[in-house]
Amino acid sequence: MVKKILLSALSLLVLLTTAAAKNNDIELLRNRFKTEAMSQPVQEERVRQLMDTLQPDGTWPGIDYADTARIAFQHVDHLNNLVAMALAYKKDSSTLKGNKGLKKKFDLALDHWLDKDYICENWWNNQIGTPTTMVHLLYIMDKDLSKEQVAKMLEIAGRANMNASGARPSGDRAKIASILAQTQLWCRNDAEVENVLKIIEGEVKFAGEESSMTTAEGKAHPNYFAGGRGMQRDFSFHHRPDRVNNTSSYGTGYLGAIIDWAVKVSDTKYRFSDKTVHTIVDYFLDGMCKQMVYGTMVDPGVRNRDIARPSGRGAQAAARRAGEKARPLRGNAAMPENLLKIAGGYRQAELEEIVAARNGDHSHTPSFAKFFWQTEHFAFQRPGFYTSVRMFSSRNKSMEEPYNGEGLTNHYRADGTNYLSVSGDEYTDIYAVYDFRKIPGTTVMQAEFMPPEGEIQQSGVMDFVGGVTDGLYGAVAFDFISPIDPLQARKSWFFFDDGYLCLGSGIRSRGQHPVFTTLNQCYLRGEVLAGLPGSREVLETGEHALDRPRWILHDQVGYAFLDAPAQVGVMNQSMTGSWQRLNRQTTVTRKPVHADIFSLWIDHGSRVSGGHYAYAVLPHADAERMETFSAHPDVEIVSNTRDLQAVWHPGLGLGYAVFYGGGTVQLGGVTLSSDTPLMVLVRVREGQVEKICVSDPSRKLLKAHLSVNGREMHVALPQGEYAGESITI
Repeated sequence: MVKKILLSALSLLVLLTTAAAKNNDIELLRNRFKTEAMSQPVQEERVRQLMDTLQPDGTWPGIDYADTARIAFQHVDHLNNLVAMALAYKKDSSTLKGNKGLKKKFDLALDHWLDKDYICENWWNNQIGTPTTMVHLLYIMDKDLSKEQVAKMLEIAGRANMNASGARPSGDRAKIASILAQTQLWCRNDAEVENVLKIIEGEVKFAGEESSMTTAEGKAHPNYFAGGRGMQRDFSFHHRPDRVNNTSSYGTGYLGAIIDWAVKVSDTKYRFSDKTVHTIVDYFLDGMCKQMVYGTMVDPGVRNRDIARPSGRGAQAAARRAGEKARPLRGNAAMPENLLKIAGGYRQAELEEIVAARNGDHSHTPSFAKFFWQTEHFAFQRPGFYTSVRMFSSRNKSMEEPYNGEGLTNHYRADGTNYLSVSGDEYTDIYAVYDFRKIPGTTVMQAEFMPPEGEIQQSGVMDFVGGVTDGLYGAVAFDFISPIDPLQARKSWFFFDDGYLCLGSGIRSRGQHPVFTTLNQCYLRGEVLAGLPGSREVLETGEHALDRPRWILHDQVGYAFLDAPAQVGVMNQSMTGSWQRLNRQTTVTRKPVHADIFSLWIDHGSRVSGGHYAYAVLPHADAERMETFSAHPDVEIVSNTRDLQAVWHPGLGLGYAVFYGGGTVQLGGVTLSSDTPLMVLVRVREGQVEKICVSDPSRKLLKAHLSVNGREMHVALPQGEYAGESITI
């Protein structure tokens, strides 16, 4: 009998201990989110102004409460005001802590919102934006809220749920799940917290893998799975079925929500698996960071409609342009620091390098070449520069649509866009004054007006779009037919340690407007030096038409013309613009924007037939380097025709060939032949082939049929989700 009593007592103790552990996890996580919500600084002066200006009906002047349109939901200001007031009322550091007058004003403004329950025409505000604020207020105010307020706030927060329209597999699903988990955590609903956390962890998967959604959900929402939404096998990210690159926008929000929970639950029963943690580390390093300048600032080439939002970082760029001492490029180190906490040593050195870079230490900037074959984007980095090429094909759309009235001038920003970053702020907040027909790297007809905004997103026409890389070097090819203008060209880029070579051939245009290939358009910093036939000349401020220049030098970047184009255009002068021409949001400033701009382009003329170009871009150059390179280029153009574009770099023993059809080419004494469209990278050491990499930009071949010095090779090519990836022989 005594034994039975002891066993029963022991069993009860185990149950109580287990229950206590579960409860401790809930309370631990609850406190972490409360601490995070309370971490924002108190803005006492602002809060006092809010108290003074709050009207008797609980509204503030200056907010248009009647307009709930997608481009005009100023109600967000009301929500932000509530958060500012709540922090001032609750934080120990605030002189307004516990102030009864502030609490009365807060309740008046909160009750107004809860009574009116404002709904925006943009679903995002209703399912993510507003619920996020409600949850933050629950954690900040907690027991200082009435039962009636809590009930209504939970109802509004509950619009973030897994049956919501925005909870499709994409960049928003993890965010919505995160809000739901925080809500259930605040309610101390252990079972629901555990269930939603499984959903969040389940989102760490590649597009096409089994979804965390049930079969019933899949049948009810078939579009959720269309187009392979989510993380791709190359570690880029697609938010929509249009297959536009969203790594730096939705893909960042997706990862941020997952990392936030992975860190917070790492010492609880909800801990994510090692596989999950390793996958998010891989996505961060091989996806996000390789689409960022030095792993720190977002590559301007991957941005979509978000370029229409001024970032507020223009001051540093202005300081550089004014000649002040350059400050180290910095970024937010929170994400890699959080990954270091949970990665258990996995890829630790690489994460530490990113943390150092984001804190201003660029002494260990890695070199790499990466082609995102699922996204038609190429990135190339060396310690002294970062550059990229953005393209589109018959497999993906060109650009994000101008949702919510943003990005109204993005028509040509995927037409072989080739931005170059050395300092990292060459394009920071430049777009208010930008000429969107002169995008770096693109070949575009120069009409007087931009096409309608309904023509921004286009389907690609051609299949042959891709890249070849061994991870350190690489090349890109773009068989380009404009879906907007009567224009076509075959464009390629070849990358080396100290710069890159750009070739264009078969340029044809039936339009009356001139066709320009733009080399760059960035902030003007310092003088522009032109290497003209037999002389050098510092260009005066203005716009210039130069006859057969040999090279141009600006801001320590040299542009060498290797086939002497008849006419080159240069502009170095102040430009005036406005953010409103890019962005119809009512919150966007109406003030004119002024900036000094440098742009450089090749003028092919109008009604072009058989146009071509060849130029090299050399970062960290000076006039002597440009003179030497112009007389004796480090790289040889072996072929630049419609059928074959190929180059050879003797110093590196590195050659590239782009076979648009079958053909034969000799690179460094090695004869390469292909009877199919193909891209080839070859490394040669002491006359012997050291390495060959091949890829199929068309994604149609099962095998590559290649002849190397007469030796026939039949190489199986990647298929399915890996089609377009390079393979090393």
